[in-house]
Amino acid sequence: MRTRDPHHPPVGPLRCAVLILAAAALAACGSKPKDSKPGQALASVNGAEITVLQLNEELQRAGVGPAQQEAASKQLLQALIDRQLLQNAAAAEKLDRDPKVIQAIERAKALIVAQQYMQHRIGNVARPTRAEVEAYFNNNPQFFTRRKQFSLQELVIASADLTPQLKATADTAKSLDDIAAWMETNKVKFGRTQVTRSTTDLSPEMSARLLGMQKGQLFIVKEGERSLIISIAEVRDAPVSLDVAAQQIEQFLINKRNKERAAAELARLRASAKIEYLNKSMALDTTPAAESPAGAPAVVPAVAPAAAAPAAPAPSAAAKAALERGVAGLK
Repeated sequence: MRTRDPHHPPVGPLRCAVLILAAAALAACGSKPKDSKPGQALASVNGAEITVLQLNEELQRAGVGPAQQEAASKQLLQALIDRQLLQNAAAAEKLDRDPKVIQAIERAKALIVAQQYMQHRIGNVARPTRAEVEAYFNNNPQFFTRRKQFSLQELVIASADLTPQLKATADTAKSLDDIAAWMETNKVKFGRTQVTRSTTDLSPEMSARLLGMQKGQLFIVKEGERSLIISIAEVRDAPVSLDVAAQQIEQFLINKRNKERAAAELARLRASAKIEYLNKSMALDTTPAAESPAGAPAVVPAVAPAAAAPAAPAPSAAAKAALERGVAGLK
């Protein structure tokens, strides 16, 4: 397994997160041209008008500030004209009647309406108090005061090249250089990388395994079509203070509350709806084993560089299985 770096706090169930994050994007701030009526036309493209309302929407999505408004308005208007030209050309060739296009339009419409509903229901959650931020900091020392940082050296190869012969070589090798020399002799393509990971951006299971290893110890991690042969170069303390972590913890707690409210609303809607699977094999198995302790499907968080991040939820059954496969080559 391999996590992403940098790291931001986790954001909740995947389907809820999509609704919440996309709704937030729709609500991006920006300035609007002044002294214009919403429906006032700014240009006409073969009879199709482009209005101030459309330009306002583009300015809002782009997050344009007052200082850049005039120049941005001209550029965005040209983009709207180009879009209208393409739309007209597509309509002339009846591409707007293509079943795939119609389906994509319906999907976009449904998603926008669903996002708007969820944003309306969730609203603005209260910001965490200083006491709540401090409590999270104190209750999760492994991510803050006892944070560890791992310096890892890696050989990156195609998983198809991870043959029994290469595994046997890795088992007896004393260093990555020994393995690299064997691969060069046997014409196995590989790349070298050096990365830094911490207990905030690795799963608790992987962090525990790394902390239990010796410097220079080798292990193999499979990542789909590629595999990593990794050596631990260094493990060092990397504590983060409350002052540094406070802003991230606060945002994490806000995201967590948004996630919980979104999950509660979806649960309410499901409880009041009649849902019937016409193809029983398509029904999702929602057994407790596939959920985090909070009752929400686990996700792998991203983390911010040189900053602390709140704890990741417990991995799902699928994530645990992947981890077990990934560390099967531990020496």
